[in-house]
Amino acid sequence: MNSLSLTQQQRLQTKLSPSQIQEVRLLEVPACDLLQRVNEELQANPALEEGRDPEELQEERFEEDLYGEEEEYKNPLQTEDFNYDDYVNDDETPDYMFRQSNYSSDDEQEETMMSSSTSLLEYLKSQIYLTKMDKPQRHIAKWVIGNIDDDGFLRRTTEQLVDDIAFQEGIIVSEQEMADIVAQIKRFDPPGIASADLQECLLAQLEDQPESEARDYAIAILYRYFKDFSKHHFDHIKERLEIDDDQLKDAIDVIVHLNQKPANGYKDSIYESRQSTIIPDFYVENRDGDLVLTTNTGDVPDLHVSNEYLRMLKEYSELPKSTKESREAVRFIKNKVDAASWFIEAIRQRNETLNKTMSAIIAQQREFFLEGDEAAIKPMKMQDIADITGYDISTISRVCNSKYVQTEFGVFSLKHFFAESMTNMEGETISNREIKKILSELIAAEDKDNPLNDDALVELLAEQGYKVARRTVAKYRDLLGIPVARLRRNLG
Repeated sequence: MNSLSLTQQQRLQTKLSPSQIQEVRLLEVPACDLLQRVNEELQANPALEEGRDPEELQEERFEEDLYGEEEEYKNPLQTEDFNYDDYVNDDETPDYMFRQSNYSSDDEQEETMMSSSTSLLEYLKSQIYLTKMDKPQRHIAKWVIGNIDDDGFLRRTTEQLVDDIAFQEGIIVSEQEMADIVAQIKRFDPPGIASADLQECLLAQLEDQPESEARDYAIAILYRYFKDFSKHHFDHIKERLEIDDDQLKDAIDVIVHLNQKPANGYKDSIYESRQSTIIPDFYVENRDGDLVLTTNTGDVPDLHVSNEYLRMLKEYSELPKSTKESREAVRFIKNKVDAASWFIEAIRQRNETLNKTMSAIIAQQREFFLEGDEAAIKPMKMQDIADITGYDISTISRVCNSKYVQTEFGVFSLKHFFAESMTNMEGETISNREIKKILSELIAAEDKDNPLNDDALVELLAEQGYKVARRTVAKYRDLLGIPVARLRRNLG
């Protein structure tokens, strides 16, 4: 007979507060989208107001509170005159009433979390309403579409998407439900959109084509022999499928006319939109050898918590006896005030984090910012900046993602300044960027009738004083987008 017993367990869990989630979200927003994000919050939250606090104008402190190294931010609700917990703490109040939400359940959320707004993304979001998704599923679908990259691929796994939306949006969804939503998005137009990789993208497009022998062989090639096809091992494919040269040629002709990037063919593709609207997040100016950093705050106005909302809270607290209606009113007002306070603090923290991170990058790559010489970029990893600033490496990654800096020598992505280190034959530590540059020059100067294979490139690099393994040469060649020697051979 099984007996029942009670046991106690201690479990350590990390939970992000709403203010921390707000900070993480804003940290990812580039300067070009920051003002839009602030305007969205101003429209959604009446307790957040634009401009300087009228009651603090005389003290000239508001701007310093937002952007300077000031004392810890104080919640406007934490006053001696009003104790929110005492006011609403009663047994009939369920826990879910205290959960923060920055939007009404009746509102449709149009924002995209990971990507800039483009006509293609709007087109994809419009197709959501042609499905049978309910309102919560539509919200998740819009978030998923926001994770589609510049080429039209969705490179996050179902498990990763579930974790991401729980972290970023506070939405708990099962892997099965997420997989079902992603599967519906993959059936949207254009064909192949939200595919995980090129193979899936091409197969999705073939499924929409009329049946034919060439189409059927093309599906077989991509589904069963994709690796052989990508390496041009056509003899092996013919042998396995038992087809002749003409049949293989017809199948390949079908494949090469497919769209390798689902986002291509649109007037305002994600890539074109971002490339044409790059707005620097930082400006670095050389003033007689002193590097001056300026952070682009995106013309964000001063923000403050509505004094009217604070006044209403105080008035409710002075009532002789709280009623259910008054407690619900206080909860609503308090949620809005909290959200406004968190947003203001998140803006301040965002600017502080960006400034501190960029300052560390400038200090490490000072020679480049002074001279503009690519060879002057020192080996540097994100972990190095994390160690200097004291931030977690994930924070550094978010700061550097989709952020740009304008220098006297052009506009550069922050990721441009990170490079792995290597040691040459003289024992000097060099950046892998130098190796890539030489590798690119060697391949550009090669005889295209007899291109250099990776072993030959290793030998030529060694002659110039760089001892590099063959697998490293292959890795850098792939990063440069240069195919293997067999595919570089002149077919003429």
